[in-house]
Amino acid sequence: ALKEGLMVITPGIEDLEYEIKNGVKHFTLVAEEVDIEILPGIFAKGMGYNGCSPGPTIRVKPCDKVCIRVINNLKYKTSVHWHGLEVPNNMDGVPAVEPTPYINPGCYFDYCFEIINPPGTYMYHSHVGVVIQNNAGLLGGLIVEDPCNEDRQNYKDYLLLLQEWYLKGLKPCELKPGKYELDFMKHEFNFFTINGRCFPYDNPLPVSLGDTVRIRFGNIQMNHHPMHIHGHQFSVVGADGYPIKKENQIKKNTILVASGETWDIEFTANNPGIWPLHCHIPHHTSNNGCDKTGGMFTTIRYT
Repeated sequence: ALKEGLMVITPGIEDLEYEIKNGVKHFTLVAEEVDIEILPGIFAKGMGYNGCSPGPTIRVKPCDKVCIRVINNLKYKTSVHWHGLEVPNNMDGVPAVEPTPYINPGCYFDYCFEIINPPGTYMYHSHVGVVIQNNAGLLGGLIVEDPCNEDRQNYKDYLLLLQEWYLKGLKPCELKPGKYELDFMKHEFNFFTINGRCFPYDNPLPVSLGDTVRIRFGNIQMNHHPMHIHGHQFSVVGADGYPIKKENQIKKNTILVASGETWDIEFTANNPGIWPLHCHIPHHTSNNGCDKTGGMFTTIRYT
């Protein structure tokens, strides 16, 4: 198995390894039931890829030829859609209306295509029974990396995938260890995660003074999330995978990440400290309504 030098980091989530055969990068994703530990001892009984949700991050480069084998170990038929990628119609992963096949339980399908999109932030997710399968955690990040960044100095690059959950059986403000079924019909959620974990169980983003820092946000599930950074102004440098020309970039400190969107932001690490990064909807920064800070909240930490 080969793995290139790390450029984009998805805190708390591994990269998907691959093998090169006849010039093609071969990846394997396994869709399966997963117990997702969103807080210590508190598990959501969901679904994921290769044992986790979000699934492992797929990192490719422009012009790569890839073959991604998706093995279905679920009780239900499934598929994978390559969100934002320009792929042949029979590889797009929406079997309800496209020539892409369903992947039945116990079966697999090989998605084979060439990366023709520009460097940027994309996602993958189920496109079958999405009310259950997407909200249960069948999603992950896909990065088309810019070869120009490979040896870039004083540069940090992070991918943050946003999710929400409704765990059944807990009273408001109750945080009792256990494994909890999910309610897929709720429009209000009681837990919110970054890369599958709630604060303070999630991973901070380490930076050094003088770094250029890129943060990539991705959202597949239901809610929108206005993501706010303290202590810094950032430039919006990418949208739905595509770079934004420098003359068109705007400065902000909060960016709305709606369902189905990815956004890339960059800032200069010029203000040392421990700085919050969080969704600005108050309910989304709690764990089951508790007073203490939780949910979709992490920190940028100068080292």
